[in-house]
Amino acid sequence: MGKNSKKGWLYVLPAILFLGFFMVYPLFDVLIYSFEEGYNFASQTYFDIGTYNFSYVLHDTYFLQAVKNTFLMVVITVPLSTGIALLISIALSSIQPLRKLYQTIYFLPYVTNTLAVGMVFMVLFKKTAYTDGMVNLMIQWFGGDAIDFIDGPYGAKMFVMCFYIIWVVMPFKILLLTSALASVNQSYYNAAKVDGTSSFRIFYRITLPMISPTIFYLIITGFIGAFKEYSDAVALFGTDLNAAGMNTIVGYVYDMLYGDSGGYPSYASAAAMILFVIVLTITSINLLVSRKHTYY
Repeated sequence: MGKNSKKGWLYVLPAILFLGFFMVYPLFDVLIYSFEEGYNFASQTYFDIGTYNFSYVLHDTYFLQAVKNTFLMVVITVPLSTGIALLISIALSSIQPLRKLYQTIYFLPYVTNTLAVGMVFMVLFKKTAYTDGMVNLMIQWFGGDAIDFIDGPYGAKMFVMCFYIIWVVMPFKILLLTSALASVNQSYYNAAKVDGTSSFRIFYRITLPMISPTIFYLIITGFIGAFKEYSDAVALFGTDLNAAGMNTIVGYVYDMLYGDSGGYPSYASAAAMILFVIVLTITSINLLVSRKHTYY
């Protein structure tokens, strides 16, 4: 090993130690807990080693509901938020006057506190004894019936949840996509216009391939972020997400540790490992797909 190699390893040593202590070690620790049946934090004891924790979690109706909710959020919010962000970024890229101002306005939701945004959505959608909410007032103005989006039907609550997630994550995607569009070499566009290429073909054959690394990055991180949803659900529906029927996998893990049904670290660890496998599988699939459709 050369002198430069030793210096390189010395530079990255703090990062390796940090990642090993705060990420790799906890992962193996949770893996061990997931197989220890009846583990007790106080006494540091367990009854047996086996797969009962996984069996219990996979048959728990609350966990199955959390899985359903999480997958619906992922399938709905990731494509929609990425697609809408791409359209807005293209529109912003074509606007010269006040472009920076528009970018700042679109980025504001990303830097706003999650619970504060949740309170705003509560005012917009929640029915109370005093008002039906601003959204319901608009629905009634057009002749429709008021809907309780927060405490009402499952479909209405899922709509608000997905709407909220898209609203929160879209500014970051707009920022990255706008930067990616600005980095495309203009000579490609000039050559295409000389050849009389249509706008749609320019977008499909030039713009999309050139910004495909950013798009796939946003899709992969979007999937990971959507699978970790929890605070957004709490901001809208409160801490008792099981009663609201809007719990997520991360919320289920938290409940098993600290919630009303808490005190079961073995079950929480098993649920966390199931989530880890799901995220790892979907991320691997996305990476394989991106290799074939991403241009660098």
